[in-house]
Amino acid sequence: MTDNNSHNVDSPAGTADEERLRRWRLLLGGNEAEGTGFSLSGADLAMDKALGALYDSNGRGGLGGSSADRRGGMGSSAPNVARWLGDIRTYFPSSVVRVMQQDALERLGLRQMLLEPEMLQAVEPDVHLVANLLSLGSVIPAKTKETARLVVRRVVEDLERRLAAPLQQAVMGSLNRAERNRRPRHNEIDWNRTIRANLKHYQPEYRTIIPETRIGYGRKRSALREIILCIDQSGSMASSVVYAGVFGAVLASLPAVSTRMVVFDTSVVDLTDDLDDPVDLLFGVQLGGGTDITRALAYCQSLVRQPQETILILISDLYEGSNRTEMLKRAGNLATSGVQFVALLALSDEGAPFYDHNTAGAMAALGIPSFACTPDLFPELMAATINRQNITQWAAAHDIVTERADA
Repeated sequence: MTDNNSHNVDSPAGTADEERLRRWRLLLGGNEAEGTGFSLSGADLAMDKALGALYDSNGRGGLGGSSADRRGGMGSSAPNVARWLGDIRTYFPSSVVRVMQQDALERLGLRQMLLEPEMLQAVEPDVHLVANLLSLGSVIPAKTKETARLVVRRVVEDLERRLAAPLQQAVMGSLNRAERNRRPRHNEIDWNRTIRANLKHYQPEYRTIIPETRIGYGRKRSALREIILCIDQSGSMASSVVYAGVFGAVLASLPAVSTRMVVFDTSVVDLTDDLDDPVDLLFGVQLGGGTDITRALAYCQSLVRQPQETILILISDLYEGSNRTEMLKRAGNLATSGVQFVALLALSDEGAPFYDHNTAGAMAALGIPSFACTPDLFPELMAATINRQNITQWAAAHDIVTERADA
């Protein structure tokens, strides 16, 4: 749990052996059987107490209760929880803080703490925290909502700083390449560029050029691609929803593409009008509930105007709560119509541990690639899709395992 980069921790100089004992003591927690015989003091002791409040010998933390068998024990008061949140930010790096916060929410049932402004001001914002806030959206009291929005905005702005530029560059670069018409009709040929591109094919005996490559004028239209993000808002997809919301807002800012964002559970909601503000968009999501992919695909199908120019990204674990046969029929119709259809089992850094393998295999049999994608690779995925690359081959080149058609 600890790290040499921990914030504000004055580790004792000591020998290498003493440092090893210190680390083992912090790791084992000082139970009677831990066996190091090493005593902590100062910052190390405070760090140990912060760890003990969450990870005691019984696998239960002491943040929310005061039973005698808990070493840490912070009581159940909000000030004590807020103090603990401040302590872990003092003694641990941000990456560890986020893990401990998530553990506190899962192990101790402290989601209630997110309903207090004081708690939100003390936590380290990250994607998982935003997902928890979105799931609590309907019960967050009025006094906390503004603080919650500020927390969500901080995370969204951080994601945009990291992910917006790569996505914009990848998409616009791909669109510029796609705009060059490589299979022009006779009246679309740009003869000057075609001649320059084929000078190496000049045939002296015939005093002519063989135009192996024909270059046409670019296709002029206001939007070269129509992109539909169709997102499952069931609770298991929470992190994917956050990333998809940010990516959707970035895509919507590009004039060369037309972007729609659709979220669904057992009903379907079109959030396209909120794409100019990803915070408003995320608060329009209602995490949880059932799953009706069939209805979502039917709605997306109604949005398709030019199948050959449409990209549909379905982000779902594919657990269909409605009619699976009808869902696959809808998906097949979209794919055969010319729509570029990709099923992302997750859009997150955690991969896709839970998804319907049978449905994913059936989608693959329909020619719809199904796999999990990390946020950092999503811009490249969009570029590959715009260029009509073989997405299964693209995934393999990036060591991404796609679902097989015979699964």
